Amino acid sequence: MRAALWFVALFGVAVASALLAGGNQSTVTVFWSPYRVDLSLNLVLLVLVALFVMLHLAWRAMSALFELPHQARRWRLQQKERAMHAALLDALSQLWSGRYVRAVKSAEQALALEALLASVRTADDPASRHTQQLRALSHLIAAESAHALRDRDTRVSHLQAVMALGRDPADGAVDEAMESAYLGAARWALSDHDASEALRWLDGLRHGPARRTLALRMRLKATRLDQQHALALDTARLLAKHGAFSEAAAQSLLRELAIASLNEAHDGAQLKRVWDSLETTEREQPEVVLHAAQRMLQLSGEATAVMPWLTPLWNRMVQQPDACTPAIRERVAQTLSRALVLLPADPDWLASIERARQTYPRWVELQYLAGRVCWHHALWGKAQQMLELAAPQLKNADMQREAWRALAQLAEQKEETARAQLCWKRAAEV
Repeated sequence: MRAALWFVALFGVAVASALLAGGNQSTVTVFWSPYRVDLSLNLVLLVLVALFVMLHLAWRAMSALFELPHQARRWRLQQKERAMHAALLDALSQLWSGRYVRAVKSAEQALALEALLASVRTADDPASRHTQQLRALSHLIAAESAHALRDRDTRVSHLQAVMALGRDPADGAVDEAMESAYLGAARWALSDHDASEALRWLDGLRHGPARRTLALRMRLKATRLDQQHALALDTARLLAKHGAFSEAAAQSLLRELAIASLNEAHDGAQLKRVWDSLETTEREQPEVVLHAAQRMLQLSGEATAVMPWLTPLWNRMVQQPDACTPAIRERVAQTLSRALVLLPADPDWLASIERARQTYPRWVELQYLAGRVCWHHALWGKAQQMLELAAPQLKNADMQREAWRALAQLAEQKEETARAQLCWKRAAEV
């Protein structure tokens, strides 16, 4: 459409020019004493146009002639810039291919070419828009290669050069390069097993880059290395929300960190605070519940605080038998027996355990639990019957030892000395 309009306009101009020139009878008279020259107006216009074109071409030719030295200078600068970019690309390819010595040399060559360009460039020369970024990337490549070569002094010198570039507040083009420098420094500190230094570099990041998956992964590794399990747990939760791990890996990691956080508690009050800080999904994991309960019984022996934690797990185990593995069932029975023995006799719990034992008669751990609870309720005959059935079949050494000890005490109460000695002997042999 645009071409058609241009064609119509050009046709109109041609027609107007033909009409004007064809019917124009005007003349131009030039008086040059003692002469008089009469010229056609069309000829005068044609001569003026030709003269304008000639003068314009002559001016362009003179400008091009005087511009030749500047063009030659710009060409030389352009060649140096191309060589500088080629050296940077060469350094990148050598870094990725594992040629670290060559990568350092290529990066330093790019820096030398950039310094040469800066020294010969004048105010009239066009400045490169990516000079600072190129300089920062060259330093980072050299530092990364020096780290791979275990050349700490070279790595530190190039890192300090990048930090010096970042102190220029007027240039915002190196922000991403500075973020790369902070992340790289944190990664190098982690490889040196210096967790506090890595955390210092990570803390220097802005809020946005600090919440990226790469930064969070390094923070998780640093906090775990520095034994800061509470911070590591918070970081792992963020990574799990971002989908950085598979579901199974996230559950395993959160479980491990939750257990490590519980281990940092030194009394019952600290343990309760750590337990309250856990999320609901973490408090529902059997391993976390059992470890918290065992830790609480070990630190303070507060069975009343433990029972609200164990009751949902007990109900889940009884109502959903496939939800807990045999190892978890053993730990549930062992922890419940320790807690219930410390509490006053509770007929409701005795009835619940008896119903579960009758529902799952092949679960040896339920026979052990029933025997221990019956022993606590002074049901000596029932306790002896359950423990005698469970003791030879238990695979857990602590539970088997406790069963033989309870049988030995029951035998001593009945003054069956020989049987008591046999039970004590078996308990010692476990």
